[in-house]
Amino acid sequence: MKVRRTPWWQYVIGAVLGLLAGMGLASYGEQSGLSLIGTPWVVAGLLAVLGVIVLVLALQVHKYANTDPKKRPHSFINPSIAVNTLVLSKALGLAGATLAGWYVGQILMSASHFEAPFYHDAIIQCAISAVICIADMIIGIIGEWLCQLPPNEGPENPKIAEAKRRQEVSPAYRKQ
Repeated sequence: MKVRRTPWWQYVIGAVLGLLAGMGLASYGEQSGLSLIGTPWVVAGLLAVLGVIVLVLALQVHKYANTDPKKRPHSFINPSIAVNTLVLSKALGLAGATLAGWYVGQILMSASHFEAPFYHDAIIQCAISAVICIADMIIGIIGEWLCQLPPNEGPENPKIAEAKRRQEVSPAYRKQ
């Protein structure tokens, strides 16, 4: 199975869509009188814990994948856990970008009402959640990088290609 890195533009699209949705929600709440802006503190806490868990899992996968097979500890990482960690990293990066846009959109639409206590608290909550979401996006990108496998000892490995080139050059050199 060949997995490709998430392209940068997908993070940008997620952030822009989140920004537009957050702005739309705040605008709708202002027009209808039904306020839906802000975020509970438990959401920010869960997003932070999720980011730490994904980072720890990605570091374990990276450590295992880059350790010499002869020196690996007896406990090994199940391949499905490694794949799930990669999927979690990809999802965390994209969700972090989208949610950061969502919270920034709410902040932008509510900034003119900052002096009102409700909006003041909602803007602070959204700002903290946006920072955590940006951190989660970065952790997702780093986690995706950490889950890469080192090059195998196949024909595309630079060491193998160099050894093969030397073998091809050696017989021709010996004939002279």
